[in-house]
Amino acid sequence: MKKKKRTTGKITIDDYIKAVKKADRENELSKSPGWKRITSVHKSKKAYDRKRDKKNITED
Repeated sequence: MKKKKRTTGKITIDDYIKAVKKADRENELSKSPGWKRITSVHKSKKAYDRKRDKKNITED
């Protein structure tokens, strides 16, 4: 990646876009309660799960 030559007192379009994106992202994160997992991980049937095992017993 090329290094930019910076002149003092001037803001390039790229700098402006980068600053706006960063500010927007920080604003979104401050509004949200935290990170949420949208999809759940597939659970293995071999893994011990008391809740699932009890549910299967009551169905029979």
